[in-house]
Parts: sequence; C-alpha cells; structure tokens
Amino acid sequence: MRILGVDPGLANLGLGAIIARGSEARLLATELVRTRSRDDEGARLAMLYDAVRAMIEALDVEALVVEGQFFHRQRDAATKVGQALGVVRLAAHHAGVPVSSYGPLQVKQALVGTGRADKAQVAYMVRALLRLTSAPPSHHVSDALALALTHWSAHRLGARAAAEE
Repeated sequence: MRILGVDPGLANLGLGAIIARGSEARLLATELVRTRSRDDEGARLAMLYDAVRAMIEALDVEALVVEGQFFHRQRDAATKVGQALGVVRLAAHHAGVPVSSYGPLQVKQALVGTGRADKAQVAYMVRALLRLTSAPPSHHVSDALALALTHWSAHRLGARAAAEE
C-alpha cells in the first residue's frame, strides 16, 4: 500500500509518502512545499495543488491522509489551513485517491501509545518505524509521515480484525 500523508498549511505543506507491506513500512518520498505570503493567494493554492497531485501521480499513491482536527481559536490561521486542506482534497479527488483523516490524539496513540506524546516523541517514532538515519527535514514532513504511518497501522488492525472474523 502506498500512502501519502499531508500536513496541510498555506505557508508550509508537509508531504510524506510511505510504502507498506505486511509488518514493514519504508519511506518513499518527502517534500516541504513553502509558499510566500507576499504572493497571490490563488497562486499559492495552485502551487500546493500541483505539488500534491505530482506526488500522487509520481508514486502511484493509493491512499491520502490528512489531520482531522484543526485549531479554531485563530480564525485567520484556521482559514489558511482550511484552504490548503481544500486543495489537497481536490487533488486527491481528481486523482481518484480516497482521503482519510486522523486527529492528533489518534496519531499520538497509534505511534507512541499515549495521546499525551509531544512532537519530539512522535518524530522519534517516525524515525524508528521507518528506520531513518536522521530525523525528517521539518516537523511538517514528520507530521505528514506520522499520519501515513497511522493510516497503515489502522489498515493493518482492520485487516487483522477482518481475518479473525
């Protein structure tokens, strides 16, 4: 299964793709897409769309995963994340790739075993599970990989439960 995790943001969008077979997962690709606030908002969104669509197509992605819960106290930031999430979902739709989402607590629980884990603990588990020699290049990429690993874990558990029935 080829899974693309996406940490959506208008200024920084993290992409992390894995390939998972059985009980093993390995890194396929990562990218941090940065846009500049002084650029036209439409152009920034198009840049995000193009990057997501290109990775989906280049890696023959079978599933795309995004974070399901966002902050609501900072309206401007929430709007920008929402816009980025919209173009990510649109790129997936155009490519015929299903989208799943997991909240931060689900990701922390799946990777670290506790919903109280911090970003450093999640990044450590991303590195360990993928057998990386160094940490991902940014926390946005690390979060994207964590989402992909969470989806793989959920898929494995679902397949195991179905096999037991």
